[in-house]
Amino acid sequence: MDLTERLLQILEDDPVMARAIADARAFPLPDQWIVSGAIYNTVWNALTGRPSGYGIKDIDLFYYDSDTSWEAEDRVIRAGAAQFAPSPPVEIRNQARVHLWYAAHFGHPIAPLRDCRDSIRNFASQTHAVGLNPATLEVYAPYGLEAIFQLRVIPNPVANNRATHESKAARAKAMWPEVVIEPWPEHA
Repeated sequence: MDLTERLLQILEDDPVMARAIADARAFPLPDQWIVSGAIYNTVWNALTGRPSGYGIKDIDLFYYDSDTSWEAEDRVIRAGAAQFAPSPPVEIRNQARVHLWYAAHFGHPIAPLRDCRDSIRNFASQTHAVGLNPATLEVYAPYGLEAIFQLRVIPNPVANNRATHESKAARAKAMWPEVVIEPWPEHA
């Protein structure tokens, strides 16, 4: 079984993720992806014998809609609140809007993203750069899945995300002491 098949099996067997995938499939959005923490945390829980949902703060659901108005995104967020189970909460975000608020949140601007894959490629850690299309069960992991299954957090210096990498890595280490954290490269 390759790592993609193994990942899909773990997600399918996990009650929290199986429900989230089914709910997202019933709530179709353009270029829709469940991303990052809910995926790799679920794998880490399976690998370390922790219960379903352990350490998952929320389920990030990305979509890409060229309507970058707050009103359009807010309508989707409100509709999603009625669709998804309340715990863990589902955080729905239109990736076409990210460049509008990114600088205020992270301290530096980014160019507009072209699609959700573009967003995933720019995550602060390569380990976190993973997405699942709930409709097709396609896995997108531009840096591979090895680090997830090796319980390693590897920085992704494609953007100035050092602080985000370090804060997420510290949280991961506190929740899963088995995780190995690779430091941000000094030359980046």
